Amino acid sequence: MSCGTMFDKIWDAHVVKHLSGDAALLHIDRHFLHELTAVEAIKVVDRRGLSVRNAELTFATPDHVISTAPGRTGGDEPWATEMVDTFREQTASLKIRCFDVADERQGIVHVVGPELGLSLPGTTIVCGDSHTCTHGAFGALAWGIGLTEQTQVLAAQVLRQRRPPVMRITLRGQPSAAASAKDLILYALGQLGVTAASGYAVEFAGEAVRAMSMEERMTLCNLSIEMGSRFGMIAPDDTTFRYLSHCEFAPQGDAFDQAVAHWRTLASDDDAQFDAELQVDVSGIGPQITWGINPGQVIELGGVVPDPALENDAGRRAGMRAALDYMRLTPGQSLAGTAIDRVFIGSCTNSRISDLRAAASVVRGRQVASGVKAWVVPGSLRVAKQAREEGLDRVFVEAGFEWREPGCSMCVGANGDLVGDGERCVSTSNRNFVGRQGPGAMTHLASPVTAAASAISGRIGGGIDGQAGFASTRAEAA
Repeated sequence: MSCGTMFDKIWDAHVVKHLSGDAALLHIDRHFLHELTAVEAIKVVDRRGLSVRNAELTFATPDHVISTAPGRTGGDEPWATEMVDTFREQTASLKIRCFDVADERQGIVHVVGPELGLSLPGTTIVCGDSHTCTHGAFGALAWGIGLTEQTQVLAAQVLRQRRPPVMRITLRGQPSAAASAKDLILYALGQLGVTAASGYAVEFAGEAVRAMSMEERMTLCNLSIEMGSRFGMIAPDDTTFRYLSHCEFAPQGDAFDQAVAHWRTLASDDDAQFDAELQVDVSGIGPQITWGINPGQVIELGGVVPDPALENDAGRRAGMRAALDYMRLTPGQSLAGTAIDRVFIGSCTNSRISDLRAAASVVRGRQVASGVKAWVVPGSLRVAKQAREEGLDRVFVEAGFEWREPGCSMCVGANGDLVGDGERCVSTSNRNFVGRQGPGAMTHLASPVTAAASAISGRIGGGIDGQAGFASTRAEAA
């Protein structure tokens, strides 16, 4: 068993009871709810005659099926509105704090938690969503859970968990100025594969990670699940503490200083032993784009689609061929310049204010290409408000983008926001699985700058220099 890692420190601090083997009951500090999975979990609690043990540690917001159309109050379909209304009734009855659409704090759960200071270093955080690993950017133990586990947390505020081994992934070197955190994690997925961290808890380290802003770190940790790990973590540092210093639910005054003193002790010890170590050299890499049907099927934006015939492993070779067939691509083809139909800027991966600033820097003074439908979906009402104050919404609207209300939207399409059958979309979301954005939809994952440039040109990449688009995020990390 590893000793002195950040993961172990947080795990050990939350053990309520040791069970057989490597299993334990862990106390849960934060439980985030959204309407798509929580409605049924709360119904199960009610059917079993149980009560919610710690409603004050549970926070809710509608994000998955809530409409993103301007003026929305519920879903775009009757079933979605019914689910949202039920969610409202349940949370009100159980006295669970809900950030609803009339509350300026509504938004995607993995955007709202961090920006409100609910996601804190050293805490345990769970939610019925696989991308809960996003919150690990703060040095938290955060992971997605299923229906049965949600009911357990609601009723008992603990979870039975098996302690996973811990892996450190070090990103060595510095990428080019045109590469964002999204590009780095896509590149890492391409180098390591989508199963590289299966069964492990991952800590990200290295100079490239330390140079990131908090919003970039959230993007990095968000895709931990795409390499097989339920946990993605980064040790808290001064960048973390500055971000949290003005957040609503973070400790205040002297309590914040005391909290920081404790948070500084969470980093893995210099002599900590990890169960596995991987390194990825990101020196000089540029923007990335996926070509296939998982986030690890990725190439440099200026590269060409790989040839399955050159792959020695029969299983991978078959998978590549299936991906090419679905994506209607041919080996050796350049992705840059490929015509597209849709662009989606949003999701819990890339819908924060720095993402919108970066995309707007490319869009400003230009027009979306004829025949391309482009959307911007802010991650929260606070992000939307800040974007309006900075005039970013006008930049997008004047360029021909559709400006939507906060929600998960086209990332998963649970609310009906879908890419059409046979349409090709450049998306800032986190998954490009078959049918993820709609039946027959062909999704290319990319950064906000790449997505914005693609919308303007009507073709993947767009040929627009993206370096200026990352100036704001780099400055935030400084």
